[in-house]
Amino acid sequence: MERPELSITVQRAPDEVTMQLAGEIDVLTVTELAALVNEVLADESPHRIVLDMAGVTFCDSQGLGTLVVLSRKAQHNQTVLALANVGDFLMRVLDITGLRSALMISTA
Repeated sequence: MERPELSITVQRAPDEVTMQLAGEIDVLTVTELAALVNEVLADESPHRIVLDMAGVTFCDSQGLGTLVVLSRKAQHNQTVLALANVGDFLMRVLDITGLRSALMISTA
């Protein structure tokens, strides 16, 4: 079985870091995502971190939990963690699980 991949492209601007995600956010890939967000929070403390979800094809419960934990950790660091370009599939999952209100969803 082929290992799912998550590719993360980071773009930095003054006070904002955007991470374009492509692939699957699951038990095999959340460590990489968490490590990168934690590194940005520790080293840069931007005003805002945007996770561009346009290329995300799958997100399991481990991925959802990680997004919530990262959001709370960002808030603790006075950083906004926002999800952008959330597809219909992931939006439905967030609605069903009740996590939509726990995460900031950017519509712009």
